Amino acid sequence: MKTTPWRLAARNTLYAAALAAMAGCAAKPAPPPVAAAAPVQAPVLQAEAEPVEPKDILLRMANFLAHAPRFCVSVDAGYDILQESGEKIEFGEILKITANRPNQLLVDAKRSDGDRHMVLYDGKDITAFTPSQGVYAQTPKPGGIDAAVMYFLKDLKMRLPLAVLLVSRFPEEIENRTQTLDYVEKTEIQGTPAHHLAGRTETVDYQVWVAQGARPLPLRVVLTYRNAEGQPQFRARLSDWNLSPVVDDAQFTFAPPDGARKIAFLAEAPRIGPQGTEATQKTGGRK
Repeated sequence: MKTTPWRLAARNTLYAAALAAMAGCAAKPAPPPVAAAAPVQAPVLQAEAEPVEPKDILLRMANFLAHAPRFCVSVDAGYDILQESGEKIEFGEILKITANRPNQLLVDAKRSDGDRHMVLYDGKDITAFTPSQGVYAQTPKPGGIDAAVMYFLKDLKMRLPLAVLLVSRFPEEIENRTQTLDYVEKTEIQGTPAHHLAGRTETVDYQVWVAQGARPLPLRVVLTYRNAEGQPQFRARLSDWNLSPVVDDAQFTFAPPDGARKIAFLAEAPRIGPQGTEATQKTGGRK
């Protein structure tokens, strides 16, 4: 068993961003009835005995989330950045994630320095927008959320925290990557009884707290990048899970505000122009 492309958080200039319309997530007011899609029934597992084996608990969570037609969740994340002195400094961000399978995704992020970013997918185009800089990058990618997320990470070299949770092949990904998995303890996260699991992949140690009961959702995640200098960690608390959010197409459609400039993703921009200078303003990549 293997696991998880949960990515090390590292600040970059534009990767994901803000969308005021999405800020409410679970608390967001319902959109106008004419535009709204029909509510879906939240998935609930049939009555069954609570699994006791860590692999069964992990895959039960992954399958439950992978089969949810829609969901919305708030993520309070913190991550270490190793300084030149060797000191680790923690930064943070608040994310609101809305997924409407198979082809609509919105990630709204506010970093600890106040900067906001948005990543939006409407089934045809991937858009990354930074309101504070008034710039956005956009590229076509049909094929649904799974294809868009993998293209965003691997081809555009962009960052998307907890990306593995968004794809429908989450169970296969986490099973293939996990090399060892242990049950740590039964505990509580914000008053919710949870299973605490600890796993290892080839490069990352991870811990995940899975809610007990008929809604086996991830409540907390800690990743340790043991091969990276200083073994930095990524920590995230997931809350306000809504498995039947009201959504509408406009929520996932990007309309550039007045004055916004379109720039290229770093991975798509030509490095050197005809005169030996950088040809295009660009965004993306990691610090």
